[in-house]
Amino acid sequence: MMTHKIFLFITLLLITLNQALALPQQNSVPGGVVIVELGINTTKRPLVRYRNNPVMLHRAATGWQAIIGIPLTAKTGKHYLEIKDEAKKVQQISFIVKAKKYAEQRLTIKNKRMVNPTAKDMIRIRKEIKIIRHAFGSWNEDYAIPEPLLQPTKGIRSSSFGLRRFFNEQARRPHSGMDIAAAEGQAVITPAQGKVIAVGDYFFNGKTVFVDHGQGLISMFCHLNDIHVSPGQAVKRGDRVADVGMTGRVTGPHLHWSLSLNNTRIDPALFLRTEK
Repeated sequence: MMTHKIFLFITLLLITLNQALALPQQNSVPGGVVIVELGINTTKRPLVRYRNNPVMLHRAATGWQAIIGIPLTAKTGKHYLEIKDEAKKVQQISFIVKAKKYAEQRLTIKNKRMVNPTAKDMIRIRKEIKIIRHAFGSWNEDYAIPEPLLQPTKGIRSSSFGLRRFFNEQARRPHSGMDIAAAEGQAVITPAQGKVIAVGDYFFNGKTVFVDHGQGLISMFCHLNDIHVSPGQAVKRGDRVADVGMTGRVTGPHLHWSLSLNNTRIDPALFLRTEK
């Protein structure tokens, strides 16, 4: 009897550890991720929102957990989740966002239109912004929380998420992804299973692929050369979706990878467990 109990305990422990390994690293700062215990242990998935966006949920042994992406623009202090129960009663749970100061990055762009677009360029850019926002707003509950994500191409991470960027000494928005220095033509793989929801060739991003991994977790791969997938196509973890390129606003060949959670761009490194 005792041996059977020990076996069950070890089995449950291994399951719990495997589940934990799939969760991102917590860093409750702008651009980071926080995991909040909801205190709910129902069979039915609760309805949880942060800043009017649904959030990723994970059912642990202790009950439901919310996995939340924090915007780079978030103010420090208390933030609130809204939870709606089966009776449609709304309650709030708070969590704290701490301050973080990101470094600066200064780049020289030879193509001046990529820094100061023309009026005609701006018409195109505004249209593309709407397409990109729509892709990041995708929500699909078909997939569970993925395994720890794979780095989508081999190489050195040449600039960090959150950098305050200056192009030709002009301030621009902080860097909302991870840049990986790689040779042109090198394979870009999907870090987790999912569905291709959009492909395009955009003014700043160049050739781009969006993959929906489920529960509001979206990968965007930019500056690509050849694209090997089409919208609506299902992809498995590790499938080749494109090749590294230098299209759009770039200073050399590399992959830009943005990871979005609850329609919020977060540091992809928090979801990685592999070496650089």
